[in-house]
Amino acid sequence: MSVPTSAALSPTDEAAWARIASRYDVKPDIINAENGNWGLMARPVLDAYNSHTERVNRDNSFFSRREYWAIWQDVVAQVTERIGAQDGEVALTRGATEALQCIIGGYSKLGSGDAVMFADLDYGSIMQAMRWRAQQSGAEIVELAVPEPASHDALVAFYADAFERHPNTRFLLLTHLSHRTGLVMPVREIADIAHAKGIDVVVDAAHSWGQIDFQVPELGADFVGFNLHKWVGAPIGVGAMYIKGDRLEDIRPNLSAGRWEMDRIEGRVHTGTSNMAAFMAIPDAFAWQDEMGAAAKAARLKYLRSIWVGACREVEGVEILTPDDERLHAGITSFRLRGMTSIDDNKVIAAHMLDAHNVFTVHRSGVANGACVRVTPGYYNTAEDMHKTAAAIVAARNQFFS
Repeated sequence: MSVPTSAALSPTDEAAWARIASRYDVKPDIINAENGNWGLMARPVLDAYNSHTERVNRDNSFFSRREYWAIWQDVVAQVTERIGAQDGEVALTRGATEALQCIIGGYSKLGSGDAVMFADLDYGSIMQAMRWRAQQSGAEIVELAVPEPASHDALVAFYADAFERHPNTRFLLLTHLSHRTGLVMPVREIADIAHAKGIDVVVDAAHSWGQIDFQVPELGADFVGFNLHKWVGAPIGVGAMYIKGDRLEDIRPNLSAGRWEMDRIEGRVHTGTSNMAAFMAIPDAFAWQDEMGAAAKAARLKYLRSIWVGACREVEGVEILTPDDERLHAGITSFRLRGMTSIDDNKVIAAHMLDAHNVFTVHRSGVANGACVRVTPGYYNTAEDMHKTAAAIVAARNQFFS
């Protein structure tokens, strides 16, 4: 079955996107509006991954010792080119979490009297890595609560004010696209202010790359962690670490780094024997993504979001946690029913949406103003799926909000 080229993929062309969806094997008995955990491999990627797995298993150590090195180098080169990095700035990892933990754990410029800074919308394990790094150095920990509702200029001003209030800040974590609410942070503007004050910036791009059409220079960051198994659709356990070329010495080598790796980015992460077939499938995932096109994917996800958000934003008692400013959202957006801010409240809401309306979502905790429910459309979702998601939210509001 042919798939239209990206130039033909209008975000509202349901027939074209149905042909895209036909290449995904999807659980048939629910509407899956929770595609943020990881991305399904499309069938061409899954077939390639299975073929790579068979090859690795069959050829065994002959393959790993005689053939894999050249393949691995080519994959790294492709990832480097795709994210707009330079040679030697990218290493493969098992995901953004591993990449960021290696960067933060190895960061060498933190000392007593300095501070690390992060916010409530950042990812929990990465927040903990920042706390650990600060504790190891005797540094201060500054935890922020991102204001609601957010606006572009207010977010930039919020961080600028935080830097003024905490002039000892040395290391800043920014999440490009929050897994909690879907808020897209104006990373470049904040990073520019941070750099002017001598603050190094590490960016969590776990959810943004592949969902938003961008390259790493646009972030203005020193260090970045990426996922390829979310919105790029590679096999589970595939990510990448970016260290700006002139910053490599500021990240200590991993404890198990080999002698040849000490002056290379590969020495900043060491996973032991990796899933070679998963890494080999990265070019196959890129090829499939190219059939959709980066801009077309981004537009489609925003369109699907707009359907349910547009139907729910003016409903009394439904709080949409991501603004409609095109700069501040992609496909992911969370909602909260007014007054229902506990984790248990939002578990109940998500359960009601599934049990009564067959719409699968997930609760998210950790937001300073209270827990919420996240809605995450995927490339195979339809406009009708989003209309049904909106109806399930309104029904939950009628069920629980008074």
